[in-house]
Amino acid sequence: MGSRSCLAGMEVPILGSDSVKFVQLSLPSSTSASASSPAPPTGVRDVGSCSIIGNPPAYFTWKICRSQPNVLEIMEFCGHKEFPKTGLQIVFPEALFPFAVICKNEMAFSSGKPYLLHAMTVSGVAYLIKLENISNYVSSSHLQSDDFVDFNTHPHPHQGAATAVAGIAELMVVGRSDGSVGCFQLGILDQRAPGFVQELRDDSGLGRLWGVLSRGRSNAAVQDLVISEFHQKRLLFVLHSDGSLRVWDLSNRSRIFSHSLSVSPSTGSTFVRICVGNDYNNPDAITMAVLQKDESEVGTAVISLYSLYFSTGDRINLLLDPSTKSITLEEGDLIDIKLSSNKLWILRENGLVMKELFCQNRNDELAYCYSLQDAFVAEQLFQGSENSSDDLLWLSHTVLSSSKDQISPFVSSVFLHRLLLPGVYHRNVLRVTLRDFSKHFTDSEFDSLTVDGLKNEILSVIQHEVGADSPISVLQSWKTFCTCYYNNWCRTNVACGLLIDSATQAVGVIRKNSVSMCRSLEDIELLVFASGSSDEHGNTICSRFDCSDSDLEREVLLEILQCVNTLSQQLGKAAPAIFYESLLRTPSLSSEEVIPRLLKNLESGYSSSMALHVSELGTDVALDKEISYHKRLRKFSVDMFLSLHNLCSRATTWRSVLHVIESYLKFLVPRKYEHNLDSEGLFTVSIALTVQATSQVAKVMFESALDVHLLLSYLVNSSSQIGMSEDEVSKVKLELVPMIQEVITEWHIINFFSTTPSESPLLEDFSSQLSSLQLDGNVDRRSWNEKLGKSEFTLAFILLLGGHSGPSLGHLPDPNSLSKSVQEFASWIIWGRTEAEPSVFFSHSIGLALMLLRHGQYDAVEYVLSLVDTYSRKEKICQSLQSDGGEWSTLLHLLGCCFIAQSQCGLHGTKKERKISEAVRCFFRAASVEGAAKALQSLPNEAGWLHLGFSQQVSPAAWKLHYYQWAMQIFEQRNMREAACQFALAALEQVDEALGSGVLDESATAVKGRLWANVFKFTLDLNYYYDAYCAIISNPDEESKSICLRRFIIVLYERGAVKILCDGQLPFIGLSEKVERELAWKAERSDVSAKPNPFKLLYAFTMQRHNWRRAASYIYLYSAQLRIHGAMRDPQRRSFILQERLNGLSAAINALQLVHPAYAWIDSPLEETYSNIYPSKRARITMEEQSPGNGTQSQRQRSYLDVEKLENEFILTSAEYLLSLANVSWTFAKIETAPTDVIDLLVESSLYDMAFTVILKFWKGLALKRELERVFAAMSLKCCPKKASSVGNGHRMQSLLLTSSQDEIVVHGSPNGPPAQESKGSSHWETLELYLEKYKKFTAKLPVVVADTLLAADSQIELPLWLVQMFKGVPAKSGGGMAGSESNPASLFRLYIDYGRYTEATNLLLEYIESFASLRPADIIRRKRPFAVWFPYSLIERLWCQLQQSIKLGHMVDQSEKLKKLLQGALMNHLHQLKVDSDDVMSSVS
Repeated sequence: MGSRSCLAGMEVPILGSDSVKFVQLSLPSSTSASASSPAPPTGVRDVGSCSIIGNPPAYFTWKICRSQPNVLEIMEFCGHKEFPKTGLQIVFPEALFPFAVICKNEMAFSSGKPYLLHAMTVSGVAYLIKLENISNYVSSSHLQSDDFVDFNTHPHPHQGAATAVAGIAELMVVGRSDGSVGCFQLGILDQRAPGFVQELRDDSGLGRLWGVLSRGRSNAAVQDLVISEFHQKRLLFVLHSDGSLRVWDLSNRSRIFSHSLSVSPSTGSTFVRICVGNDYNNPDAITMAVLQKDESEVGTAVISLYSLYFSTGDRINLLLDPSTKSITLEEGDLIDIKLSSNKLWILRENGLVMKELFCQNRNDELAYCYSLQDAFVAEQLFQGSENSSDDLLWLSHTVLSSSKDQISPFVSSVFLHRLLLPGVYHRNVLRVTLRDFSKHFTDSEFDSLTVDGLKNEILSVIQHEVGADSPISVLQSWKTFCTCYYNNWCRTNVACGLLIDSATQAVGVIRKNSVSMCRSLEDIELLVFASGSSDEHGNTICSRFDCSDSDLEREVLLEILQCVNTLSQQLGKAAPAIFYESLLRTPSLSSEEVIPRLLKNLESGYSSSMALHVSELGTDVALDKEISYHKRLRKFSVDMFLSLHNLCSRATTWRSVLHVIESYLKFLVPRKYEHNLDSEGLFTVSIALTVQATSQVAKVMFESALDVHLLLSYLVNSSSQIGMSEDEVSKVKLELVPMIQEVITEWHIINFFSTTPSESPLLEDFSSQLSSLQLDGNVDRRSWNEKLGKSEFTLAFILLLGGHSGPSLGHLPDPNSLSKSVQEFASWIIWGRTEAEPSVFFSHSIGLALMLLRHGQYDAVEYVLSLVDTYSRKEKICQSLQSDGGEWSTLLHLLGCCFIAQSQCGLHGTKKERKISEAVRCFFRAASVEGAAKALQSLPNEAGWLHLGFSQQVSPAAWKLHYYQWAMQIFEQRNMREAACQFALAALEQVDEALGSGVLDESATAVKGRLWANVFKFTLDLNYYYDAYCAIISNPDEESKSICLRRFIIVLYERGAVKILCDGQLPFIGLSEKVERELAWKAERSDVSAKPNPFKLLYAFTMQRHNWRRAASYIYLYSAQLRIHGAMRDPQRRSFILQERLNGLSAAINALQLVHPAYAWIDSPLEETYSNIYPSKRARITMEEQSPGNGTQSQRQRSYLDVEKLENEFILTSAEYLLSLANVSWTFAKIETAPTDVIDLLVESSLYDMAFTVILKFWKGLALKRELERVFAAMSLKCCPKKASSVGNGHRMQSLLLTSSQDEIVVHGSPNGPPAQESKGSSHWETLELYLEKYKKFTAKLPVVVADTLLAADSQIELPLWLVQMFKGVPAKSGGGMAGSESNPASLFRLYIDYGRYTEATNLLLEYIESFASLRPADIIRRKRPFAVWFPYSLIERLWCQLQQSIKLGHMVDQSEKLKKLLQGALMNHLHQLKVDSDDVMSSVS
């Protein structure tokens, strides 16, 4: 640029304009096309422009991209509405000429199509298309045949090709290469009507028909056409390539001006563009800008400025002002130029330039440059400098020296934050970049991604690209990703043209995939960007400081800014990024620790950091970098030292320097503006621009304040070298540093709100669901939930839409208006609507927090309020909130509410516990602040559950009591019982003092009872049973105590934790009877199958209290209930129920055995006590409450049970249990006697132990012997296959009732094992032998009964040897003969004879006779004693007779003869022996 330039503004993207989805419409091929059309020109770049229609205006932007030259993209938006989500793509049959005009449809029959579109293809086919509102088009839309008109503007082959097009309303003008110009009345006249096509000719009069050719001198090719209206006259400006300018009056198609702009035409110079505008200083002047390119010099162009003076009379006269100005464009390709209000806007690839057309002093002209978004994106992604991203790594090493493992996550966090910044993040660009890294998404998948989802996807790409998990590898991956992203961004967002609103002087840039506006820089931005400048512009900014010696202080300030700039350049762009990230990571990384570590880097450089990565960088690379950084450090140290000395010399003292710095800091503080916040804002384009512009301003201000902070800290560290006194150092530390920290915090908060994406609402978040209902029906506000969680919808939108109305302009804002909106918004964030001076932002943070809380932005609220709280506690602000009318308590209250809400948002484990504990801490702190009652009661009702609902003026203790109860309820509602318990206990401490003030109507007992009941409930829910019991015994309200005790027992019972009642841990001081009564009440109303059974609990409880009889009564009642109801409720579980009855009876017996025998009895329960089926509702009547008159009846109906009766029932129940296992149904009615049928069933089921136990218990004397004989007879029959079949079902149970003597039964327990007989064998013979051997001592006749039964069943059966041996109790060899007990050899001899077993009888007799005769000599003397031998001679005689009878009858004659001979011989020998023995006795006597 030939003149001096300065940065005056920045491009501000309209958020949401990058997410437009286009609806596509296609046009059919035109029938007007000509085969002889000349070759169309090829597009060299993307083009775009804007048409503005209506008031308030609608902005229609159109674009034609060289990648799709036949597609015209149209977007419609308004400044007072949200940027639309849909656009329109019209697909033409062939490539388009770089031209389009959209205007209002003023035709008589518009058919609901309010707009007209002019377009033309490169072959010359013109189109007039009727359009609806762009938002009305959907994917199924299509163009009707009557919606468009097409016409071939080049019907004759000898005509030149179209080189320029212009249009307005229903008129289209086409300029051609042969210099001719044609007018077409599209939409008004029929194509065949006269006047539809007219040619503008140099001769006077009306133009002739299209077929009439001009025979005059041919003109140069038409380069540009412009239609403009002056004094209600439509004028057509035609610029030819040779510099000829012609102006035509379109009302009569006459030429009114012709002039050659080229004074001395040069070879290769071409006039290509003309812009026409108004001079607002002179309404009769027409300003023109003509672009001329010199093709001989690449990249060189000249813009010449002209003035035409307009006069009217009989005819229009135009006069060209001979004075002109020229602007030389030296670098960058020109994209677009526009004239607006005496300003010339020049859009080039490297920037946007604005030139004032008319200046008083031409020598002082300035070119005002506007920085494009490309530079901002490059800076944020560290693309501007090769070393900027490396500086990030080395500075991170310095800052995180104590935690090296956090460097990689820290670097990733910085890149992620910057990549997703509004203005940097571009939906289509990120999607293309992820696709380059093999991450593919559908439209719906990508649209559903929230900010967290985008972060996860980007991190997954980085982790996949990282070869080794080291900071350098991570940094390299990020550099690769960001470079790819930036290249895609530049390719996707190519600037296409300018958007100029002449009504408001708003200026914007139309890009390939977005739209943006321009804003003016703030004064401080101008000063920062022009730091070190000594020109008049920089002096003008500096002169705005309030100082006594403006010239000197201005010079000092400029030198200070030079020092700041030097220090900033040394640290690089990474330092602000690291400091900002440290603010976000507080308290894990304190920002106060970052400043000293950054300054340390200015002293030692990066040597220590690079030494850690020599192996990754390589020795040579690391050495080169170290040398380079060392040189930079040395140069910086020297330059800084000299600059500081010069600064002090110019200011004469350091105190003067500090005074200037202090004045500068005041200039950095956000200014205070008046606000009009009565109206409620909507989500509009103007608001989106305000938010984005605010983030840009806040970034610059934040970084500027940080640079000053670094300079002040550097001065303190270098104070001894630069000659600062102790007082001056103290002033810096105690006054300036806190001031700059406050300024940094304020701009950080503004930047935080402007750039931090909102949180997406959770499905279970009730507040978000409630807000989504939008009962007011506001469509714009109802769309909030759709935007929450998206990268472009930041917290600032919530603040603007929720409290600050923001700009609601119909027009797009001009650069100055946009800057003013930024100032007002920043002022509102910091100052609010209050007229009071600071506590600055901190007093307004409460209102902002309420807005964010209502929309579920809990993380943001936590961060902002925690930041404020930190500064409050550290007394970093000018006025402490702790003494500011309780505002600090409100802040802590809201912070506590925020922590509660966060804990409900999907957190688990330690994270959730940490949030809850922080909430508890905040509420306790809030209650302790002076003035908290008044401040918290002033919370608005729309605060929802944050509102306390308490407005009385009470004492501090009464206030705390209410506040603690409120907190208790809040935590209880969210199932945070431990926290609720803390506040219940805290409230208890305030009761006495609160009641002493006389405010509360309740008694102390009632209040304490309610609070202790809450403590009980919370601790019980937490399974803190001991604490719950302590709450019960601490409760002074007896009714509440009883209710809690009842609940305590019920809950313990339900949770299976009743053991705590019986293990002696709880001190039942005065409550044992109540506990027992509650358990008894529970037992009476519980099902018999309940687990654990309340009667068992009562048994255990009373046993632990050593009340044996009561324990026996409860457990017996349990057994009795089982007997009545158990089998009836579940017959299939009869065996289990009988087992339980046995356990109960056994426990009752054991309990009574601990009592003195005189008192070892219990009351037998009345039948009605347990015969009813557990009523659901029953009056509670305790023992004390029963009527005395019922005592006689009770005594008459009730009997008593001692140990013996319980043992009887136990035995009978055992028998019933064993029979049930054998699938035999039997029960008993009385316990005094046992029915005989149970013995038969037991024997039949082979349950012999149980049968004998019952017999020995219930039968005595002769009855016992008879019953035993009957049982053994039955057992004997089982041994006879002919008489009895196999009995039993295979169950093997072992009786726990064993006989220890004839008269005693020992109870060992319930039968639950295999029977004892099974250990001896499985056959009936072995079983018979076992029990006969065991029980023959009760009656000696049992072997006889067994043998008799066996022989009676089968006379030919062979008696087992063991049975025969039982008869031979006296061995034959003893010589005593066949004498003995009831079961003696003689008895067996008799049985043989009775059942015809003569052989066995003979053999038995011979055995004993022979044994008698063959005694040893030593035993002969015993044989010879009187009555020493006995033989059953009568039975012998009977045997003899039987043998004779058998012989006589002829039965077994031979065998009988043989037996008779044997018997005769044995008897003869025996009698002879007896005679000898008798003689010997007589001889010995004599």
